[in-house]
This record gives sequence, structure tokens and C-alpha cells, in this order.
Amino acid sequence: MEIVQYIIIAAILILIAFAIIKAGRKDYKIEANRLVEYLGGKSNIIKYEVNVSRFLVQVVDPSVVNKEAIQKMGAQGIVEIDNELKIIFGEEAKQLKKCIDELKWLFTFFLFVTLFDKIRQNKMIISL
Repeated sequence: MEIVQYIIIAAILILIAFAIIKAGRKDYKIEANRLVEYLGGKSNIIKYEVNVSRFLVQVVDPSVVNKEAIQKMGAQGIVEIDNELKIIFGEEAKQLKKCIDELKWLFTFFLFVTLFDKIRQNKMIISL
């Protein structure tokens, strides 16, 4: 009976440790969504890439970029040259790019499904 109690206590402590570790990590998907929003939305982003610790972004209109909010996200600096921004994020830059790539893929997939559905609806209307 005593061993069962120790096993239960150990399991609870392990669950608490996992919860603490997970709570301390950043959710990069949320951060990537915020970054896209602060950059003026998906339609304002022409191209982006990561170079070591820098996130390089070419935008349509740099005036709609919320640089203060990007700095509050943890950017160590922002350099703007014409319509290109160099945002220094440090080690987080690669993870943010990966999440934005996933967002871009999901957006493309959603757009394709919506377009396919509209085409299908039009064919149904024509065939009636």
C-alpha cells in the first residue's frame, strides 16, 4: 500500500513539472500570428527569410508596420531600409519563420478549398 502512495505522489510531481515547463515556454504559433499582424497582415508581406538571428521581411507598405509592438515581442532591434525590415530576434527568429511557414501553408490550403468549393457551386448552378 505504501509503494502505491509513493508512485501516485511521483506521478503527480511529474505532471506538475511538465506543466511548469510547458508554461515557461513561448507558444511560437501565437507569436508568429502576432508578428504577421504587426507587420500589417498577410497581404502586406511580400517575402520573408531568416538569416542567423535576423528576420528579414519585405513589405508592401512599411508605414502600417507596428514597430513598437514588434519590439515588445522581444525584438532586439529593427532596421528599416525602403520597404525591407531587418528584425533582430536572436535565437527565436528560426522558430518564428517555421511557424509563419505553417501559417502560410494553412492559408493557401484554406484558399484552395474555398476556391474549389466556389467552382463546384458554379458548376452545380450551371448544370441546373
